[in-house]
Amino acid sequence: MDSAGYDLVVVANRLPVDVTVGEDGAPSWTRSPGGLVTALEPVVQSSDGAWVGWGGSADLELEPFDADDMRLVPVKLSEDDLRFYYEGFSNDTLWPLYHDVIQPPTFHRQWWDAYQRVNRRFADAAAAQAAPGATVWVHDYQLQLVPKFLRELRPDVRIGYFHHIPFPPLEIFAQLPWRLQVVEGLLGADLIGFQRGGDAANFVRIVRRLTDVTTRGQVITLTDADGRVDRHVRAAAFPISIDSKAFDRLARTPEVQQRAKEIRAELGDPEVLLLGVDRLDYTKGIRHRIKAFEELLEDGRMTVPESTLVQVASPSRENVGAYQQLREEVEAQVGRINGEHGELGHAAVHYMHHSYPMEEMAALYLAADVMLVTALRDGMNLVAKEYIAARSDDRGALVLSEFTGAADELGGAAILVNPHDIAGLKNAIQHAANIDPREARKRMRRLRRRVLENDVAHWSESFLSVLTAVPVRERKPEE
Repeated sequence: MDSAGYDLVVVANRLPVDVTVGEDGAPSWTRSPGGLVTALEPVVQSSDGAWVGWGGSADLELEPFDADDMRLVPVKLSEDDLRFYYEGFSNDTLWPLYHDVIQPPTFHRQWWDAYQRVNRRFADAAAAQAAPGATVWVHDYQLQLVPKFLRELRPDVRIGYFHHIPFPPLEIFAQLPWRLQVVEGLLGADLIGFQRGGDAANFVRIVRRLTDVTTRGQVITLTDADGRVDRHVRAAAFPISIDSKAFDRLARTPEVQQRAKEIRAELGDPEVLLLGVDRLDYTKGIRHRIKAFEELLEDGRMTVPESTLVQVASPSRENVGAYQQLREEVEAQVGRINGEHGELGHAAVHYMHHSYPMEEMAALYLAADVMLVTALRDGMNLVAKEYIAARSDDRGALVLSEFTGAADELGGAAILVNPHDIAGLKNAIQHAANIDPREARKRMRRLRRRVLENDVAHWSESFLSVLTAVPVRERKPEE
């Protein structure tokens, strides 16, 4: 890096590491799990770039430091910031609103004030790290105001924004009291990426309805005070993926293959092993999935111990009331089913409320006959792609909600379902459990071809190639 800054700056709510400070005041870190880290870490490393984000602990104030061949720039968040900006506005206002109001969103002006304040802090940090004419890539719904704030500070940089979750239609988005400010925040970017074409179309329609800005197809044209064209903003779909080749290699290792056999043996070698893997979130359709399985048992269309469901539900946002309630409901549901349908030594549902390392996940995917992805709304759903990448044996079946971004790419070979239709979901599960092996192989080969070709490197390269084609402005001397 030269003293003037970095040519690529990634801005995300979290750093790719969790930072702690020892008694001697020196920072230490552990790598954070998650798809975004996997996606962006190689890009930042290869470009000698910087990553701006929160370090994972409240009131942690640190100077920028180097880790894993990246410059990491911690942004301090206080306990109040986390309560109002993160748990409040990001996850109790925006998250439910953007997921079709499955859970009613909460609107508090105090939360909105915190959201603006924290977004300015992230923009300030990014502006301080960016070299003249740099590329800055902002990520996700927690930071929708950063593009505008950053452009005010640094009109010379290219700004990209990627929205990892769904973007709602006008009729839902319009409920947000600060809807115009969010739109103006996003329009600070040169390129706005979404998971699905429908999400990009929703955003363009909202711009057309809420502003006087001109739109044509994917292109939004902004003008200056004199009515002259100032710049163009493009809103388009760039569906995210996983490091599918690495996951494929992991699932082929003898250790993972052996562990998959052990898992089936530990579960009593069922004829049909169904698997669900999710964050414990009300958008994931976990209750619908378990309900469908319960009714299949009640109807006698599936039986224990011949069939079993493994549900991995990793902890999520445990300080938010809606998530606490969901956990209680799911655990009560599982307890009821096991009480009514389980046998001695054979549970109908094996429920795990914790996270697993990637090696164990790969083994679970290999062990499962049917993968159930029944989200009520999901920006993409990378679990579906992980399952496919793990299945080098060309076996298994994927039951996939049509309300996931993954359905746009994988719908031709997955078994698509509307998770609200419990009868249809039951039929899909039964079809997947009894699928002809030749049909399963044919479907899985198509799925694997798609996932292995369109990996995470393809995603980041396609986004950045469009963004870096945007001309940069000369920085004025006084800046």
